[in-house]
Amino acid sequence: MEICHDLKILPQYFDDVVIGNKTFEIRKDDRNFKLKDYLNLREWNPDRGVYTGRRIIKQICYITRYEQKEGYVVLGLRPYLW
Repeated sequence: MEICHDLKILPQYFDDVVIGNKTFEIRKDDRNFKLKDYLNLREWNPDRGVYTGRRIIKQICYITRYEQKEGYVVLGLRPYLW
């Protein structure tokens, strides 16, 4: 069963995810991410301490811990198809 993980994403990365230039996320592996889970990426403005209201949903299509800092994971992303 797939899970949807709500995650903050900084503005400098959000637009690249939206247009498809950034097809991965490097995250702390504290949520038991699984293939086919979803990421609800919510743009976060750290200067104001608020969400901007923009979001995008992506699906995890690949997971690796290769060459990552201890406790981190690389998640390959693909578009969420309704």
